Amino acid sequence: MNKITMCGWLLCAVLSGASIPTAAQSWDVAQLMATLAQAPSHESRFTEKKTLSILKEPAESSGILSYRRPDRLEKHVLQPKDEAVIVEGDEITWKDAVGRSRSMRLRSNAVLAALAESMRATLAGDLPTLQKYFSVKLEGNQKQWALALTPIDDAMLRRVKNLRIAGSTNQVDTVDVLEANGDRSLMTLQHE
Repeated sequence: MNKITMCGWLLCAVLSGASIPTAAQSWDVAQLMATLAQAPSHESRFTEKKTLSILKEPAESSGILSYRRPDRLEKHVLQPKDEAVIVEGDEITWKDAVGRSRSMRLRSNAVLAALAESMRATLAGDLPTLQKYFSVKLEGNQKQWALALTPIDDAMLRRVKNLRIAGSTNQVDTVDVLEANGDRSLMTLQHE
């Protein structure tokens, strides 16, 4: 393209109000959250591998993880046994295969609240809630991103060293939780 054609193209772009892509334009955590906030619900199959110091072999499970606006998150484990954890509003409920359940308020346990909100707030695109519990750092780009979440509460830091939620475009692909004692949980989501 010669200089005259290039200048003409730039002038047309400026006069038409089009934005000209530049190296200075960047992608940030607010843009990621806005992208994630657009989906009214999510449902994915998951596999989870927990490496615990008390076990010789990693514990593996699989099931379905679902999120529905405004605030319902459900982790339904199908293997090795049927059980579910449901977070809705300020309540977390555990259900087993025979129908027994127990519930508690999230506000009564700051560590549990932070763990629940790490996933729920990410899927909701709710940055203020994430920042209530974590220092949030975005790595990568729009196509392959990761949120590095470091707890800001001392009680949480004594239990969880960090969380890393990674994804592509508008989907969460992995959730990696490193506990302070070295135990680790890695959840991988499969999208259809």
